[in-house]
Amino acid sequence: MTVYLVGAGPGDPGLLTVRGAQLLAEADAVVYDGPVDSQLLAVAPARAERIDVTGQSERPPMTHDDVSRLLVELGRVHRVVVRLASGDPFVFSSGGDEAGALRDAGVAFEVVPGVIAALAAPAYAGLSLTLPRITASFTVLSATEASHSPVDWEAIARTGGTLVLLGDATSIPPIVERLSAAGLSGETPVVSVQRGTRPDQGTVRSTLAGLARDAPDVPSVIVIGDGSASDLRWFEKRPLFGCKVVVTRSRAQASSLSSQLRELGAEVVEVPTIAIAEPSDGGAALHEAARRIGDYDWLVVTSPNGARRTMGALVDARALGGVKVAAIGPATAQALAESKLVADLVPAEYVAESLLAALGTPPAGGGRILVSRAAVARDVLPDGLAAAGWDVDVVEAYRTVRPEPTDRQRSELADADVVTFTSSSTVTNFVTAFDTESVPPTVACIGPVTAATARDLGLTVDVEASVHTIDGLVDALLELTAP
Repeated sequence: MTVYLVGAGPGDPGLLTVRGAQLLAEADAVVYDGPVDSQLLAVAPARAERIDVTGQSERPPMTHDDVSRLLVELGRVHRVVVRLASGDPFVFSSGGDEAGALRDAGVAFEVVPGVIAALAAPAYAGLSLTLPRITASFTVLSATEASHSPVDWEAIARTGGTLVLLGDATSIPPIVERLSAAGLSGETPVVSVQRGTRPDQGTVRSTLAGLARDAPDVPSVIVIGDGSASDLRWFEKRPLFGCKVVVTRSRAQASSLSSQLRELGAEVVEVPTIAIAEPSDGGAALHEAARRIGDYDWLVVTSPNGARRTMGALVDARALGGVKVAAIGPATAQALAESKLVADLVPAEYVAESLLAALGTPPAGGGRILVSRAAVARDVLPDGLAAAGWDVDVVEAYRTVRPEPTDRQRSELADADVVTFTSSSTVTNFVTAFDTESVPPTVACIGPVTAATARDLGLTVDVEASVHTIDGLVDALLELTAP
């Protein structure tokens, strides 16, 4: 039984250490500060208890002593307890006090360092704290801590190099006054990095005198002196930086789209409008069809979910024997490939109409096709196959249900720039949950079927992917935002 004091980093969840991620994935309980990104909490198992100690959830805020007592209690009953702290647990944080309380109580603990904002925020703003032949040192000060501790301001001003301050509107002005009094010029260059490493990061260039007048109104990393002269911006130059995008896919499927958007600089808000559920009969019809799979000439799967559930229902993949398999779209074909099965047919266009044309008419003497799909889906495919002369059976592989949106999701939706829809059900459920007035200014759809549903519901479709895949949808968004 061990309590792990893990540094969560400054904001970007990608800066969590490998060790930190490993422990989160094994955690029985996670104690965290409110600013910690929800992506990090999602790494922990669903069974893990999650406790917010800052009062940003339903629990009231806890004092430092309360948190220490809580860690001791949890550490006595759980195998792995993760105390997830912003930045590093031992740098401008309460980790030292918490570790002392655990030691005194005889509870085992370990410290997993994290990336601190004082280093990460300047790097994300393109500021090199040390520069060859220009400056070989930097000093880090917490403006809040400095007001409680003796500081030799003359020595700091005399040292030169780069000074990194952590503070906000109330704590910065007194520090600037002391630095000026110690001899630092009012023309000294300054860069304020607000919400560093986050998708809404902001960078403001100024001088020491200007900073005294206009201290940032949110907690910031202030770079003063030589390091602030560099301008190697990269983070804020990514093509979707500053764009807030809503992803409506189910939580299990959102990762591929969300990760691509984040890599391109977007702030992603996951608002799942569908969740995948068992078929209404518990899967009895699917398993019966899988038992008789050899009776069919073709198996048709229309989505990755349908492909995975159908393959999972097969007792032995060899039962497919001479049965050919068709998949609508490369994502569905990839889901088959996960079971070492290569689709015999993937139509040129990833819609039912294209598959109909590719399958054509049955051979002389007739043919049988099993269509494995969601409970609610368009009947274009089975009706078209039957009209062409095929003997068609349709089996329900899964159902999509609509999760109830949270208050947090509703608030995050309010200032979003783009909403992405990857199926007709995501559009329908979104409008049902939020109404058309809540739709962000730009609507992006994965293909013509989804776009048609959006238009039928009164939405204006601004982006329609020409290639009906997640990659195609991302490319279409890039084309929209290209200068």
